[in-house]
Amino acid sequence: MSAEEFGVLCDIDVQQTLKEKLDEDFRRYEILGVCNPQLAQQALEAELQLGALLPCNVIVYETEDSRVGVGAVDPAVLLSVVDNPELDQIATAVRDRFDRVLDEHPQA
Repeated sequence: MSAEEFGVLCDIDVQQTLKEKLDEDFRRYEILGVCNPQLAQQALEAELQLGALLPCNVIVYETEDSRVGVGAVDPAVLLSVVDNPELDQIATAVRDRFDRVLDEHPQA
């Protein structure tokens, strides 16, 4: 992800959390909060309230057949909830970078 200038800001281990909080077993499942600082700054300058939608979440999980699945929401869809055309170009840039990262790690 670093080739596309994304950094991981937070890592939520869902499996561990469900075990600790509910004493329930669950497959390996992590939510990574990722951010490209330059694009985040541009987006926040265009729409200050956008911080409620940041960072972008990427999921990494164990599939039924013990393979690795990877997914992320389409940033253009996510940013479409904010009616601000200034964000369109930023959303496209984030989606293009996500696509390149996810192409390197195809879904199971």
